[in-house]
Amino acid sequence: MTTKPLIVSIPHNLGKAEATRRLQAGVGKIHGQFGASLAALEENWNGDRMEFRVVALGQSITGHLDVADDAVNVEVQLPWVLALAAEKARNFIRKQGQLLLTKQ
Repeated sequence: MTTKPLIVSIPHNLGKAEATRRLQAGVGKIHGQFGASLAALEENWNGDRMEFRVVALGQSITGHLDVADDAVNVEVQLPWVLALAAEKARNFIRKQGQLLLTKQ
């Protein structure tokens, strides 16, 4: 069963280069914050786009984010089990993204 992608836009006023720098520096810290509930976090940057795969709670989650001059646009493919909690996932992604963008 496939689900619609979860799409989140996180506005910022940092410019593309600074937003990308902060995200690249901060993504690795996420794994340490969530410990055992986050089994794996893989990221692959190609310019201003990061493709990622997360294994959490026994589920594999894939997606990508694109950094623009004024926003970070995230698209996530949730397994149907997690899609049931899509709104919570959307809020979580937005909050984590804002934290990464505001930290120096």
